[in-house]
Amino acid sequence: MPDTYTIRGGDIWDDIAYRMLGSCKYVSALMDANRAYIHTTIFSPGVVLKLPKITKKTSISSLPPWRR
Repeated sequence: MPDTYTIRGGDIWDDIAYRMLGSCKYVSALMDANRAYIHTTIFSPGVVLKLPKITKKTSISSLPPWRR
């Protein structure tokens, strides 16, 4: 898995987590790894995000129930 992801126009957190990390349940880990963009909803093309390392211990407990 790559260490970074370069945004394409219109990408959103959930889609990036699903495509790059394998599940929407990792959106919280993705956001934690990219705190500078925490208030971004829809990204502009060219932004480079850091992809977190996903392990069995990666917590999803901070996700709302409908995202678990």
